Amino acid sequence: MKNVQDSTDEQSNLGQGLKIFGDAWTLAIVWVLSTATHRFNDLQRTLGNISPTTLTDRLKKLEGYGLVKTQKQTIDQLSVIYSLTEKGKKMLPVLGAIESFSKKFL
Repeated sequence: MKNVQDSTDEQSNLGQGLKIFGDAWTLAIVWVLSTATHRFNDLQRTLGNISPTTLTDRLKKLEGYGLVKTQKQTIDQLSVIYSLTEKGKKMLPVLGAIESFSKKFL
C-alpha cells in the first residue's frame, strides 16, 4: 500500500515531467532532432509555424534540462548545431508511445 509521501513524490515527478512533455513545441523539437542534427533555421523551417522567439526559448529550456546540446559548426563558428543528448534520446520511447496511441485511438 502506498503511503502519502509516495503519492506526493509521484505527483511531484509527474509535474516535473509535464513541464517538458506538456508543451507541444518542445515535443515537436525533440521529435525533429531525433532524426538528425539541425541548425536553428533548419529547425524553424521544419517545424513551420514556430516563431524564432518561441524556438529560442524552447531550445534554451531543453538545453537547461540537459536534453539538447549545442555545438558550433566548424565551418564558420557562427552557426550552431542542435542535437539530442543521450538523456534527450531517453524521451523518444515516450514520443513513440504518444504516436502509437494517436494512430490507434485518435
